[in-house]
Parts: sequence; structure tokens; C-alpha cells
Amino acid sequence: MAARTSTASAAPPVVTVRSLTSRDLSAVSRIDAIQTGEAKPAYWKRIFREFVSDADGSQRVGLAAECDGAVIGFLFGDVRAFEFGSEPCGWILEIGVDPAHTRAGVASALLREGCQRLRATGVTVIRTMVRRNNVPVLTFFRTNGFAGGPYVQLEFIPDEGD
Repeated sequence: MAARTSTASAAPPVVTVRSLTSRDLSAVSRIDAIQTGEAKPAYWKRIFREFVSDADGSQRVGLAAECDGAVIGFLFGDVRAFEFGSEPCGWILEIGVDPAHTRAGVASALLREGCQRLRATGVTVIRTMVRRNNVPVLTFFRTNGFAGGPYVQLEFIPDEGD
């Protein structure tokens, strides 16, 4: 899968999407820290152990977007089934792009490849969860064909005495 990034040069660099490897840990952690403002090395080590080191890998997807030998984006997804009658479906769990490469089709290329790989497992529905006030991310997913689904996420924050 290839996408083109927009640059001022005459020939924009080609972005390729490939499976993540353990060598990509620092790049993914760096991109996430830029996006969230928080470094989470222990979190990313655990995610890489679960997604990249998984020998089977048939139910998990870990992708890197690469340009000129550097990782500029990533996506994690897997197949899950939950209670309440939900059939097994694909989930996009994390997606991130280096800010220097946003709005250039990198995230869309990652999402297309991620959805293809999840569909290859046999699922017919792919879901994600986004904060309702994160308009740029909501817009991205809606632009790429996502819409409200049949479930409503609810939460309760108990007091210490509950």
C-alpha cells in the first residue's frame, strides 16, 4: 500500500505501509508522545510484546507507515468479541502519524491496509472508539466511511464508598 505525502519538492516521497517489527518501538513511542504530550515507554513495550511478538498474529494487526526509511505512522488493530451480543469484529485500537506528515494520506493508507487485514480474518464489521470532542479524529474516521454503530458506551465513576 502506498500513499503520497505532500511536500514542496517536485517528486513527493512515496509512503509504504508494512507490518510493524520490534525495531519500530522507539518510532511509535516517539510519535505517540508527540501526539499525546506524554511518554509511555512501558505501555508501548507491552503493546509491542502483544502485537509484534505474537507468533500467530492472525487476529492482530500492527502496521507502520514508512517514508525514506523512517517510520512516520502506525496502526494497531485486532479482532474482538464482547458481551452483550456483539459478534466478533475488527477494532482499530491506535493510529498515529508524525505531525510533519499529517494531512498527506498517511493515516488513510494505514486505515485501508488495517481494514483489509482485519477483513481477511473473516470479520465483516470494523469498529473504533473516539472521544466525542475530538473533532479532527471523528472527522478522519467519518471521512473514511465510519459511522455511529448500534452500541452506546456508558460509564460510571463510583465514589470510594460504592
